[in-house]
Amino acid sequence: MSPQPAAPDRDVTAPRPGAAHRVHLAASGVSVLLDVTDGRVPAIAHWGRALGALGPEGMDALCEATVPPVPQNLVDVPVRVGLLPQVSDGWLGRPGLAGSRPDGSGWTPRLITRGLRIDGTPPADAHVETGAAHVEIDLEDPEEGLAVLLELDLLPTGLLRLRARLTNTGTGPYRLDELSLSLPVTATADELLDFAGRWTKERTPQRRAFTVGTHLRENRRGRTGADSAHLLHAGRPGFGFREGEVWAVHTAFSGNHRHLAERTSSDQRLLGGGELLLPGEVALEQGGTYESPWLYASYGDGLDQVAARFHRHLRSRPHHVDARRPVTLNVWEAVYFDHDLERLTDLADRAAALGVERFVLDDGWFGSRRDDTSGLGDWVVSPEVWPDGLGPLIDHVRAHGMEFGIWFEPEMVSEDSDVARAHPEWIMAPSPERMPLHSRNQQVLNLSIPEAYAHVRDQMLALLGAHEIGYIKWDQNRDLLESATRATGRAAVHDQTRAAYRLMDELRAAHPGLEIEACASGGARVDLGVLEHTDRVWVSDCIDPLERQQMHRWTSQLIPLELMGSHIASGRSHTTGRLHTLGFRAHSALMGHLGIEWDLAAASEEELAELTAWITLYKERRELLFTGDLVRADRGESPLWLQGVVSSERDEALFALSAVGRADTAQHPRLVLPGLDPAAAYRVRALLPSGPPSHLTPPPWLSRVLEADGAVLPGAVLAVAGLAAPLLDPEQGLLLSLTRESAAGASR
Repeated sequence: MSPQPAAPDRDVTAPRPGAAHRVHLAASGVSVLLDVTDGRVPAIAHWGRALGALGPEGMDALCEATVPPVPQNLVDVPVRVGLLPQVSDGWLGRPGLAGSRPDGSGWTPRLITRGLRIDGTPPADAHVETGAAHVEIDLEDPEEGLAVLLELDLLPTGLLRLRARLTNTGTGPYRLDELSLSLPVTATADELLDFAGRWTKERTPQRRAFTVGTHLRENRRGRTGADSAHLLHAGRPGFGFREGEVWAVHTAFSGNHRHLAERTSSDQRLLGGGELLLPGEVALEQGGTYESPWLYASYGDGLDQVAARFHRHLRSRPHHVDARRPVTLNVWEAVYFDHDLERLTDLADRAAALGVERFVLDDGWFGSRRDDTSGLGDWVVSPEVWPDGLGPLIDHVRAHGMEFGIWFEPEMVSEDSDVARAHPEWIMAPSPERMPLHSRNQQVLNLSIPEAYAHVRDQMLALLGAHEIGYIKWDQNRDLLESATRATGRAAVHDQTRAAYRLMDELRAAHPGLEIEACASGGARVDLGVLEHTDRVWVSDCIDPLERQQMHRWTSQLIPLELMGSHIASGRSHTTGRLHTLGFRAHSALMGHLGIEWDLAAASEEELAELTAWITLYKERRELLFTGDLVRADRGESPLWLQGVVSSERDEALFALSAVGRADTAQHPRLVLPGLDPAAAYRVRALLPSGPPSHLTPPPWLSRVLEADGAVLPGAVLAVAGLAAPLLDPEQGLLLSLTRESAAGASR
């Protein structure tokens, strides 16, 4: 290791000198108390329920009160878990920073605090109490030649986020293996919730006890993954949508990443996450830096409050989508690869007559792409299929007042393609002699190679520049296995992910207003990293409305409804073979960004009339759906699920009651409609574009609601006492619309 300036005292058995700062951030019912002391890694003394004004004495007392005792047969000082846990502090769990010098040294740094800024300014006092703020903390280990800038934001929504930037200040190279951040949770957090899943069944919830050891969810797919942890929650046992303290973290990155929950034998508990780096992906020369993705963290009383913090943050962004999300028709399940101008213009005519506002041409328009075995990477309109180009179709679509969108898969390549034949070195592979296994008949195009990146960018820009195209469905249909730069064998998933982000940004900069949908074999790229560069996600390739009930229920734990692509498909599901009524298909699709994926030429006149009614209803309600608060009822094991959207003023709401199976008992638990004002009265109406569900035997209150003018019911009955649940057959739904009639004595 190269000579460095004299190191600070490294004797941890004595208190380290230096100023202590206590920083109390508070916003939207959340408090974060930071203990930032020179000579130590900063730690969080409290993250959770708002504490109120503490004052200097209260901050000092709380920081002191959370210092653990010294157990026997461990280090002789209290082990204080920092935001970046390190072995040199006595931490025996997973270190936050892992790496080494070429000679094997430098693997156990002792980073210490050297500077603090709040909203860009060093604090004038040792104690700071403020609202939402941006905190920067400088850490360094001069002996090992490493420096870290920690950034922490408590956002106005109460959402917490943090990231780290590592700099190699030494003269020799430093190989980084991991940079993950962690947050402590209390001993009451005895249960974990995260998600499993697979293609066409994304985000399947799973719970387990928070036991001693590490619950580690590593994603090595090169994309977020259908089986991603999505969010990792820890909370009081039995926490639900509406009650029970919950802490949750999300790693905002679309490449390889990890989430972890760790509990030590001394009962210290933390949640953390970061990018999963493959060997050799990040090797820092002198002055080189690496910046981790944001780790988002949300606290709440119940899962709905945890979700609400994410939703409000996303909606507060200046580039967030408009609430008037256009009704979208995607042609994939209507025509697949069978592109024909006459058939597609007829489909556009039928779509426009229904009130569709966006028409998306899917896979099959380019190169030799007549099936899924060739053509990827050749983003030039096929003269065989489109002898006059795409202009006639685009002009026809736009003449109806609809926006035109198109499908790309920019990160992938077919070996049977012009670009692969001309540049085989652009295909990701561990060596020039060995190719990765095929998946979906395709390989990965290495966008970290400048020439490959420029090839894709320029072909995409040429098409976008030649036509009025307002929307891209951006697909990514395979995992990144053995994804390396072919000439060197060096892993390149990190660089590939960053290059994909950069390409999205370049396209949007060149064409302001362009929207991009993140699709990856359906819902394998749902994260807050990609949503900084895109405008919605495709929840799943499965549009079966019964499967979508669960997938929407849990995708919305992270993102609001307007960012979830949610389509009405044909009567027989493409992926499951199930048959469903149009009423249930539309009922399930309504709670998201509505679209259609159906050959409308095969629909009956009755179906088209009903579909028109659902589209009209969506347009009437989309502002409420995409600005209101998502609420979900805790209903035990009942297969009668209830979710809704309530306006911020609690004067309007829409609830969807969905039967996802058959109950073990003859009656269901009462319906309690969460989020309403118990002191108000609400007019309740049933919205029935398809007519009442078949075999519906309504309880008395619902008989009144089914009348044309609905019925006025007290908020205390709706939100507290509850209503007798109707008996719906499996895979039926009922929509209830509520408007406040009076608010005497109402309270927010």
